[in-house]
Amino acid sequence: MKIQRIAKRLDDAAVRGEATPQLTGEDAVTLDEAYAVQRALIEHRVGRGAHLVGLKMGFTSRAKMAQMGVSDLIWGRLTSDMWLEEGGSLKISNYVHPRVEPEVCFLLGKPLQGNVTPLEALAAVEAVAPALEVIDSRYRDFKFSLPDVVADNASSSGFVVGQWHRPDTDVGNLGIVMSFDGRPVQLGSTAAILGAPIRGLVAAARLAAQQGETLEAGSLVLAGAATAAVELRPGVAVRCEFQNLGSVAFSTAREE
Repeated sequence: MKIQRIAKRLDDAAVRGEATPQLTGEDAVTLDEAYAVQRALIEHRVGRGAHLVGLKMGFTSRAKMAQMGVSDLIWGRLTSDMWLEEGGSLKISNYVHPRVEPEVCFLLGKPLQGNVTPLEALAAVEAVAPALEVIDSRYRDFKFSLPDVVADNASSSGFVVGQWHRPDTDVGNLGIVMSFDGRPVQLGSTAAILGAPIRGLVAAARLAAQQGETLEAGSLVLAGAATAAVELRPGVAVRCEFQNLGSVAFSTAREE
C-alpha cells in the first residue's frame, strides 16, 4: 500500500540517518495522505517501544507560511524516544540535517479538543517550560513540499524541555537568546510564535481534532519556533535563555 510504503521509507531514513528523495511521481501525496503517512510513520516508532507524548506545531511564523505558500499551520507527533535529557548529549551522525530552534512547551492537565479560546486553552495547562526542538528533514538537501514535510512528521526529530513553571506564567513576549558555546546565534521573542505561544496551543487542539484526535491530559505541546532554526555541528554546547523562564541546554558529541 502506498501510505505504508512511504512511511517505511521515511522511517528507514530516520533510523539510518540517511537522506531520501522527495515524494514525487508515484509517491506524491495530498495533504490528507501526508497526515496518513505521518500516522503510519509513528506506528513504526511505537512498534519499537516508543509511546506518544504529545505534538509539535509547525509554520507558526507568518513569514514561513508565506514562504511555503500556505495559510495554516502544520503539526507533527512527539514520541518518548524523541525526548532528550536536559543537559544531555546527542550524536550528529544519528541525523541527516539536524537543526535546533527555541520553543515554548505546554504540559496539559486536562484534555483539550476542537475549537477553543485562548482562555480555555490556558485553563487546560498544568505547566509551561522553555524548550528546544531538534528538527531534521529526512529529504535530500533539506528541500521539501508541504505534503513532504507533513509526511515526515513535520521534520520533528527530538526535543529538550527545561524547568516547569506555573501555568499562569506570562510567556507572551519573552526575550530569547540561543547560544552555541556561549556565542549568540539567534535573538528573538516568544511573540514570534503566532503573536503569543498560547495561540499555538489553540491551533494544536483545532488541527488535532480535524484528524479525529484529542490532546489528552499529560500531553506535551511545542507551540512553535520562536526563531529561525540553526544548523547543528559536532562538539557544540547549545543553550537557550528565556527571559523570566530560565534556560534549557544540551550538547552535541564530538565525533571522529
